[in-house]
Amino acid sequence: METAIMIIVGIGLSAACGFRVFLPLLVMNLASQTGYLPLASGFEWIGGTTATIIFATATVVEILAYYIPWLDNILDTITTPAAMIAGVVATASVLTDVSPLLKWTLAIIAGGGAATVVQGATSTLRLKSSALTGGIGNPVIATGEWIGAILTALLAILVPVICLVLLVLLVIYVIRKAGRLFFGRTKPENRFDSQNVI
Repeated sequence: METAIMIIVGIGLSAACGFRVFLPLLVMNLASQTGYLPLASGFEWIGGTTATIIFATATVVEILAYYIPWLDNILDTITTPAAMIAGVVATASVLTDVSPLLKWTLAIIAGGGAATVVQGATSTLRLKSSALTGGIGNPVIATGEWIGAILTALLAILVPVICLVLLVLLVIYVIRKAGRLFFGRTKPENRFDSQNVI
């Protein structure tokens, strides 16, 4: 049961990395230092003081950079692979009592996948906002993203099952939106179109 919970914690933290790369790692760092989040062997560095300084600095820079018009869209191309890597690390770092094969399989598929799905959704939303508002609406999205990163990371650690339910709902929403984007909605035919009015 504990292993299942830690898998859910890892997936939640990975999804948070899809919103912002470094902020969930900072939350993990602080939770580890307070003894609330145990880290797997080999990942103790995430809870270190040096990591606190690095994650805090990177978090501030990343958050502020997303408020600069058009730089935010450029950052998305960089942070997409970075979010995936951070997601893999986040999941692997909390799986303490599993075999290395299972750990890395779950970390790559579930952790990397969760981060990539969330990152892809936010990138698409930002591109739409840039197209519709000329980038003026992007700061609202940037604010929502870093708040989402904090809330998701905290929920993953404090109430992982609720976090998982919310993430499943998010994935369903993203899949439905993606389906509409790629396949479109068929418009019903107007019954008057085929009639010739004389």
